Amino acid sequence: MKKIWITGASSGIGKALALKFAKEGWQVAASARRDDLLNQLTKSNKNIKSFPLDVTERKSCESVFEKIKNTYEKIDICFFSTGTWDPKKEKDIDIDQMKKVMDVNFFGTLNCIKAVETYFKEIKNGHISIVSSIAGYRGLPNSTGYGASKAALNNLAESLYFDFGRHNVRVSLIS
Repeated sequence: MKKIWITGASSGIGKALALKFAKEGWQVAASARRDDLLNQLTKSNKNIKSFPLDVTERKSCESVFEKIKNTYEKIDICFFSTGTWDPKKEKDIDIDQMKKVMDVNFFGTLNCIKAVETYFKEIKNGHISIVSSIAGYRGLPNSTGYGASKAALNNLAESLYFDFGRHNVRVSLIS
């Protein structure tokens, strides 16, 4: 039975993907900050287990991945779809807001990738999928922090493609 770890699983793309994979018989490790929404998700499907996580805390990413490995023994795919965006807060250049967005969207994803790096390189197999956005390729209104965070993810994924590829680990970018 295949196993996947999905971040950002409490809503949006992450939640939809968790439900889709679970319906197809995969074992799904679902992570997000909002426990209440994760609990609703796990109640709806026996193939989904909740692993609450704030991706901005690097040590938490490592400990949650350890719990996931202990639960499932093997992980086939990590699907990192953590993200935040509030266009109302990005109407003006607000450096503090931009830092928060970068911390979640870019560094939060990077924290998760770092947590799985050794595991995938050692087993020489697997797939890391990173959710970005078309906003990473071209600026959009009210997305000064969001667009920059997604552009950083695009570049990161391109670099990691080669670095992990040497270990037979696939890296993909979804926009």
